[in-house]
Amino acid sequence: MSAAAKRAEQLRAELREHNERYYLQDDPSIGDDQYDALLDELREIERQHPELVTADSPTQRIGAEPVSALEKVTHPQAMFSLANARSAEEFDGWVLRMRNHLAREGIENAAFQYVCEPKVDGLAISIVYRNGLLERGATRGNGEVGEDVTHNLRTIGTVPLSIDDAPAMIEVRGEVYMSLEDFQKLNERRASDGKPTFMNPRNAAAGTLRQLDPRLAAERPLSLWAYGVGACEGVSFSSQWETLEWLRQRGFPVNSEIELLGSEQEAIDRCLEWQQRRGSISFEIDGVVIKVDDAEQQRRLGVVGRDPRWAVAWKFPPTTKLTQLKAIEWSVGKFGDLHPFAVLEPVEVGGVVVQYATLHNEEDMSRKDLRPGDEVIILRAGDVIPQVVSPAPHAAERKGRSRPVGAPKKCPVCSAATVKPENSVFTKCPNRDCEGRREALLTHFVSRGAMDVDGLGEKLVVMLLQKGLIENAADLYSLTVTQLAALEGMGELSAQGIIASLEASKQRPFASVLFALGIEGVGEVTGRSLAQRLRTIDALLAADVDEISQTPGVGPIVGELITAQLADAQMRRLVGRLRAAGLQFEQDGPPPGEGPLADKSFVLTGTLPTLTREQASEKILAAGGRVTSSVSKKTDYLVAGEAAGSKLEKAERLAVAVLDETALLALLGEG
Repeated sequence: MSAAAKRAEQLRAELREHNERYYLQDDPSIGDDQYDALLDELREIERQHPELVTADSPTQRIGAEPVSALEKVTHPQAMFSLANARSAEEFDGWVLRMRNHLAREGIENAAFQYVCEPKVDGLAISIVYRNGLLERGATRGNGEVGEDVTHNLRTIGTVPLSIDDAPAMIEVRGEVYMSLEDFQKLNERRASDGKPTFMNPRNAAAGTLRQLDPRLAAERPLSLWAYGVGACEGVSFSSQWETLEWLRQRGFPVNSEIELLGSEQEAIDRCLEWQQRRGSISFEIDGVVIKVDDAEQQRRLGVVGRDPRWAVAWKFPPTTKLTQLKAIEWSVGKFGDLHPFAVLEPVEVGGVVVQYATLHNEEDMSRKDLRPGDEVIILRAGDVIPQVVSPAPHAAERKGRSRPVGAPKKCPVCSAATVKPENSVFTKCPNRDCEGRREALLTHFVSRGAMDVDGLGEKLVVMLLQKGLIENAADLYSLTVTQLAALEGMGELSAQGIIASLEASKQRPFASVLFALGIEGVGEVTGRSLAQRLRTIDALLAADVDEISQTPGVGPIVGELITAQLADAQMRRLVGRLRAAGLQFEQDGPPPGEGPLADKSFVLTGTLPTLTREQASEKILAAGGRVTSSVSKKTDYLVAGEAAGSKLEKAERLAVAVLDETALLALLGEG
């Protein structure tokens, strides 16, 4: 594997972890600037090496996955994220890219009007009205699929339950938030009742909206700002400003400080003004959203990757503070990687008291020359836990400064002697029985994309391990409702739901089971390739390095790594117990070379109307086809949905046949 491929794989793993912490757990561990830097680095690698782009790359994703406690719903129209600008120069670059794009369509020197809106730091929401009545409300989720929170939206006084002069269907987009004053009162009330307080207004709003009991949501002061329209039937708009006026006239709360501006300089000036007064308004904002006003220009500009070309988020500079780095400690990942994190003297940054921050890996920590006892610069963007940027300028001159900290010689969890593989940025714990590694592996096993067990997250996994109820993944399938219901914070209904979800996970396909096992080198795409090529777990366990290495996307180095893990006696015992529990260890459908799509290679991109990518992949595999992650001359078909992005451009350049969902189903004989 090349250095670029290794770095891309590492960045994807880090970004997925940060997405989950931010969007699912409401417990982020890095600042917006640092996340954006990781994402920009991955984008640059994929730009230079298009063959490394994978279907599940964060650059291709709109966002992160929905939480499991609420019913999942598919949005009528994808909810996109926004590209960022942090200066007048970056804003001008965005405008130039739009003009260049339109020039390629024959529209020279295009002029734009802009709608500038404060970027409220809340929870994005989609509300569908059918024939004037509120039908369904959902969180943004991963942009394609969100969580049904209709029952809680109905408790918010600013959300209209019906609208006059309504079209047949309209999807209103907005942001649910909590004002700073209401947030403070809520926390004071919770503290006096002996309940834990919320970290910030965004987490309070997100936690409230995800409550199962609407009575709890009704007790908390949520509000809505409406900012746009998604899918609609029976009405159309010529501009963003017209859309906002339509929403205002029908009772939706639209921020009165949103403005229509006629030039780039006016937009820049307005962003700088908002930046200066952000601390004096009644709700948290982390930037300004700038949109091209004209709807026809929006249509022509379209979408690139996961971002509309016609909108940008001007992000405010993050807040920084100084505090003392008290200690550097380490956590253990699912493959034994040791991750350093900072223990800080508690400091309030932007209204949040911060005590911990990630340090990513030992090489980054060493490059920054961070040492216990140093006064360090803490950076916080938005409402997330900050990063340690560097020692304060005077720290290096401090007398008696402690020695640099290296990775521990022994695992901080199990005390096994650690090792540092060649060309790795991580020191590792080699002990497969390490409790920290076991926690990470089990959390991965039940996660979305793996066994997809609703209601069983990291905290519950740790509790089950601490109570001695499980030791490995196979033990999950021996749990009972009685055992789960007896745990702190767990009721009978929740316990029944988890057991039902565990039972349903037994139908997850062989490829998902392989991914869930936590075999280093086997991601979702490689899991599908191994399952399709070798067909059964018995064939996989019997395969030698050469056989596994011939699998698309594997190669000799990763093949040797996978073979060694599969030969481990502990892994084989786990596979045996999971097979006995009823999990799927055989691939459905014809083997490669057979079936209606025999030897045909497919790449999936964008959002399909009715099928998820996993469902489309399973249909292709069941018909004998192959699914790969990147477009090349060997690709037979690109299946493209909405927001197809760079893969569609590359397919067109290479003259690869492009299918929509209808054409794919027809090819499968389901049309």
